[in-house]
Amino acid sequence: MKKRVKKHLPNTITCANLFSGCVGIVFAFQGDLTYAAYAIFLSAIFDFFDGLASRVLQSYSVIGKDLDSLADLVSFGFLPAAIAYELFLQSPQIPNVSAYLNFIPFAMVIFSALRLAKFNVDTRQAENFIGLPTPANAILIASLPFIIEQHKPFTAYILNPYVLSCLVVIMCALLVAELPLMSLKFKNRDFQENIYRYLLLLFSAILILFFKFAAVPVVILIYITLSIIQFKIAHDEVPG
Repeated sequence: MKKRVKKHLPNTITCANLFSGCVGIVFAFQGDLTYAAYAIFLSAIFDFFDGLASRVLQSYSVIGKDLDSLADLVSFGFLPAAIAYELFLQSPQIPNVSAYLNFIPFAMVIFSALRLAKFNVDTRQAENFIGLPTPANAILIASLPFIIEQHKPFTAYILNPYVLSCLVVIMCALLVAELPLMSLKFKNRDFQENIYRYLLLLFSAILILFFKFAAVPVVILIYITLSIIQFKIAHDEVPG
């Protein structure tokens, strides 16, 4: 019995991630973007715990790895694209252009698939990431409906087809960029080794406390900036 639980618990949590993503897609296409965004956050929680369960139980499998990628493609690839698509529909429509432009968010599904496929075979990403992780992209997109709801002055900027198009292009590029980004997994409590992770958590807590969901894009930017600084310093310290 214990062996069965140990073997199947991580995959069960991964399936919960997938289920949450599917439900979120239904909400998105019904125009309920707030609940669709909540589904992304819930999927992110499941995604964290399936990895944690796998490490704690030492229950690794090829099927589990592939299942995790398939679940992530739905929850962090298609679902954020569906939310972005609905935001495009809510934005002012450009005659003879919007009929095609509105579908650009689904490019994120393609680039998320490329990102996940690359992650599965790229041995450089055992401890850190190369390119923006799909959950980070999804959480940024999920923050937009809340920003529109809670910070009305930003609505006109977010619901702008040109702004949305630029955002989609930037996020697609970041997903597959040869950009080293730190993992948020703490292997130990050593302050010096984890200083950039601690700084990210500190800045994130302060910003979210004051600005709530409006802080998410800034947090993502800080994450990228701290990662660049970390790897730049690490590279400079390596003897030539």
